Parts: sequence; C-alpha cells; structure tokens
Amino acid sequence: ERMLEVSRRIRLVARRRTTVLIQGPTGTGKEIVARAIHRLSLRADRPFVALNCAAIPEALLEAELFGHARGAFTGAIQRRTGRIEAANGGTLFLDEIGEMPLALQAKLLRFLESGELQRVGENDTVRVDVRIVAATHQPLARRAQEGSFRADLFYRLSVFRIETPVLQEHAEDLTALAKHFLKMASGDDAPKQLSDTAFALLAAHAWPGNVRELQHVLERASILAEERAVISEDEIEFDLP
Repeated sequence: ERMLEVSRRIRLVARRRTTVLIQGPTGTGKEIVARAIHRLSLRADRPFVALNCAAIPEALLEAELFGHARGAFTGAIQRRTGRIEAANGGTLFLDEIGEMPLALQAKLLRFLESGELQRVGENDTVRVDVRIVAATHQPLARRAQEGSFRADLFYRLSVFRIETPVLQEHAEDLTALAKHFLKMASGDDAPKQLSDTAFALLAAHAWPGNVRELQHVLERASILAEERAVISEDEIEFDLP
C-alpha cells in the first residue's frame, strides 16, 4: 500500500512541469523515483542529469552546477558546461539538496524563478529549460523554520512531495524485492533461490539500510553461495547486526 501510493504520486506528477521534492531515509530509492518521474514525463527523450550536492566540495559545487568560463578560477583551463545546462530540455536531479550551502541556495532559487543562469566568471545569462527534482533525507521543513535552509527555496522545491518509506513500513514487498535483486545479481545465469530459513532471516531483520541494504545482502549471498542454486542462512550476512 505504501509503495502503491508512491507509484500513484509519480504517475500524477510525471507529465507536468511541477518541481518535485522526494523525502525519505537513506537507501529508500529516492533516485529511482526521480528516474521514474523522468521516464514517464514528456522529457523522457531528453537528458536526465544527476548531481549529489553532498559529494562535491563546497568550493567547486557552484561551478559544477552552473558551469564556468575559462580562467574563472585556478585550474579552470577551459570553459565548462554545468549540470543545469547539460540537462537542458530534460530533468536535473539534485540529490541531498539539504547539503547545498546557503549562498548557493540563493543562486539556485534565482534560476528556478527566472530560468536563467550565469556561468562562473561570465556576465552573460543563458536561458535553460530544465525540470528540477530534488531529494533529501533531512527534515527540510524544520530546517527552513530554523534558518539553516532557505525557506523560500524550500517552498519552491516542495510544490509536490513524494515520501519514500523505510523498508519496514512495506515489509510485505520483501518477497518481490528479493526476487528482483536475486535476478539482478545472477546476470545471464538462472537466479538463485532463497531457502525458507534464509528468507526467515531476511524477514526478521530490521533493515536500517533499507532497500539498498537488502540489495547488498542478496548480492553478497549470491556470491557466497558459489555454484549452489539455493542460498542458505549461512550465506546471509547483514551490513549491521
């Protein structure tokens, strides 16, 4: 039921221009939701560009997002197109948007309102048609109230929200998810099966790492099972106890 609601919201918003904010704990499939929105949108044949705001040093994030001119800063030996411009006509997925520095939040808000950007080191503006889908595991509404995230940007990003639940809240999907991940892990070979005791271990686990942890556990178990067609409880090793 929880995932059917996620699916319903994806279908409702996909073909619109509406900005989407995906919220949920780490490992719950936020990027998969973003890719589904793009795939079902009118922009499906245009680029889907992803940027993890937490993975790039603050000093480089602006240039990565907006692009830069040659010589704009030390090491900028040639002009570079930013992620926003690279997604022109398509979808820009901003993962971990809560990690974006406040100064850069103001520039992103300006782009969202005008559709125009300035590359670092240039005065000319460039008009870009991009749909923004953002994601975070942080409580952005509370952070906006506290002042650690711009409230105006929060309201602009959260026009339509999708919540991705923890795996424990849709544990009835465990069987289907396990079959899917075992098939992925098998490559061109026949997918391995889970013994009853192995599945019982999965069903009893708390899954702090959510669906991503389940994927890793089953890939590891498939490797440990070697040539055996059935995975036993001995091959089930959790990331955390």
